[in-house]
Amino acid sequence: QVQLVESGGGLVQAGGSLRLSCAASGSIFSINAMGWYRQAPGKQRELVATITSGGSTNYADSVKGRFTISRDNAKNTVYLQMNSLKPEDTAVYYCNADLWDISRVFHIYWGQGTQVSVSA
Repeated sequence: QVQLVESGGGLVQAGGSLRLSCAASGSIFSINAMGWYRQAPGKQRELVATITSGGSTNYADSVKGRFTISRDNAKNTVYLQMNSLKPEDTAVYYCNADLWDISRVFHIYWGQGTQVSVSA
Protein backbone atom coordinates (compact mmCIF):
# COMPACT_ATOMS: atom_id res chain seq x y z
CA GLN A 1 0.00 0.00 0.00
CA VAL A 2 1.10 3.57 -0.76
CA GLN A 3 0.25 6.64 1.28
CA LEU A 4 0.45 10.32 0.37
CA VAL A 5 0.66 12.72 3.30
CA GLU A 6 0.11 16.43 2.68
CA SER A 7 1.04 19.33 4.92
CA GLY A 8 1.44 23.10 4.84
CA GLY A 9 -2.11 24.31 4.36
CA GLY A 10 -3.55 27.11 6.42
CA LEU A 11 -5.13 30.56 6.49
CA VAL A 12 -3.37 33.54 4.93
CA GLN A 13 -4.28 37.02 3.80
CA ALA A 14 -4.50 37.96 0.13
CA GLY A 15 -1.03 38.51 -1.28
CA GLY A 16 0.56 36.10 1.17
CA SER A 17 2.39 32.82 0.59
CA LEU A 18 2.14 29.17 1.58
CA ARG A 19 4.29 26.13 0.82
CA LEU A 20 2.59 22.74 0.53
CA SER A 21 4.44 19.45 0.73
CA CYS A 22 3.41 15.87 -0.04
CA ALA A 23 5.46 12.81 0.84
CA ALA A 24 4.77 9.43 -0.76
CA SER A 25 5.67 6.30 1.19
CA GLY A 26 5.10 2.57 1.02
CA SER A 27 5.72 -0.13 -1.56
CA ILE A 28 6.91 2.20 -4.33
CA PHE A 29 9.14 1.08 -7.16
CA SER A 30 9.20 4.26 -9.22
CA ILE A 31 7.19 7.48 -9.47
CA ASN A 32 6.26 8.69 -12.94
CA ALA A 33 4.73 12.03 -11.98
CA MET A 34 3.30 13.95 -9.03
CA GLY A 35 0.99 16.91 -8.90
CA TRP A 36 -1.45 19.11 -7.08
CA TYR A 37 -5.19 19.46 -7.67
CA ARG A 38 -7.75 21.57 -5.83
CA GLN A 39 -11.47 21.56 -5.22
CA ALA A 40 -13.55 24.49 -4.02
CA PRO A 41 -17.10 24.07 -2.66
CA GLY A 42 -19.55 23.40 -5.48
CA LYS A 43 -16.74 23.06 -8.03
CA GLN A 44 -15.09 20.18 -9.86
CA ARG A 45 -11.61 19.13 -8.85
CA GLU A 46 -9.14 20.90 -11.14
CA LEU A 47 -5.48 20.57 -12.00
CA VAL A 48 -3.15 23.10 -10.38
CA ALA A 49 0.31 21.84 -11.37
CA THR A 50 2.11 18.62 -12.27
CA ILE A 51 5.75 17.58 -12.56
CA THR A 52 7.22 14.48 -14.20
CA SER A 53 10.19 12.44 -13.03
CA GLY A 54 12.24 14.25 -15.66
CA GLY A 55 11.27 17.67 -14.33
CA SER A 56 8.74 18.75 -16.95
CA THR A 57 6.03 20.96 -15.43
CA ASN A 58 2.50 21.95 -16.32
CA TYR A 59 0.42 24.69 -14.67
CA ALA A 60 -3.15 25.85 -14.78
CA ASP A 61 -3.42 29.25 -16.45
CA SER A 62 -4.88 30.72 -13.26
CA VAL A 63 -1.71 30.03 -11.24
CA LYS A 64 1.05 30.62 -13.80
CA GLY A 65 3.59 33.10 -12.53
CA ARG A 66 2.41 32.70 -8.93
CA PHE A 67 2.82 29.01 -8.07
CA THR A 68 5.91 26.81 -8.47
CA ILE A 69 5.93 23.01 -8.29
CA SER A 70 9.11 21.08 -7.48
CA ARG A 71 10.23 17.56 -6.53
CA ASP A 72 12.76 15.86 -4.31
CA ASN A 73 12.98 12.48 -6.03
CA ALA A 74 15.20 10.96 -3.33
CA LYS A 75 12.48 11.65 -0.75
CA ASN A 76 9.48 10.94 -3.02
CA THR A 77 8.20 14.38 -2.13
CA VAL A 78 6.51 17.12 -4.15
CA TYR A 79 6.18 20.77 -3.13
CA LEU A 80 3.95 23.63 -4.19
CA GLN A 81 5.18 27.14 -3.45
CA MET A 82 2.18 29.48 -3.63
CA ASN A 83 2.84 33.22 -3.81
CA SER A 84 0.56 36.21 -4.35
CA LEU A 85 -2.39 34.21 -3.10
CA LYS A 86 -5.90 35.34 -4.01
CA PRO A 87 -9.26 34.60 -2.35
CA GLU A 88 -10.18 32.49 -5.39
CA ASP A 89 -7.30 30.14 -4.52
CA THR A 90 -9.30 29.00 -1.48
CA ALA A 91 -9.88 25.25 -1.81
CA VAL A 92 -8.90 21.84 -0.54
CA TYR A 93 -5.62 20.93 -2.22
CA TYR A 94 -4.97 17.28 -3.05
CA CYS A 95 -1.65 15.64 -3.82
CA ASN A 96 -1.51 13.12 -6.67
CA ALA A 97 1.09 10.50 -7.60
CA ASP A 98 1.29 8.24 -10.66
CA LEU A 99 3.60 5.35 -9.84
CA TRP A 100 4.61 1.71 -10.20
CA ASP A 101 4.46 -0.38 -7.05
CA ILE A 102 7.06 -3.00 -6.17
CA SER A 103 5.15 -5.56 -8.25
CA ARG A 104 5.53 -3.23 -11.27
CA VAL A 105 1.81 -2.45 -11.37
CA PHE A 106 0.86 1.13 -12.26
CA HIS A 107 -1.37 3.05 -9.84
CA ILE A 108 -2.78 6.52 -9.29
CA TYR A 109 -2.89 7.64 -5.64
CA TRP A 110 -4.45 10.65 -3.94
CA GLY A 111 -3.72 12.32 -0.64
CA GLN A 112 -6.35 13.20 1.94
CA GLY A 113 -6.33 16.91 1.11
CA THR A 114 -5.16 20.01 2.94
CA GLN A 115 -7.22 23.19 3.34
CA VAL A 116 -5.94 26.49 1.94
CA SER A 117 -7.96 29.57 2.88
CA VAL A 118 -7.17 33.06 1.60
CA SER A 119 -8.93 36.03 3.18
CA ALA A 120 -9.59 39.31 1.41
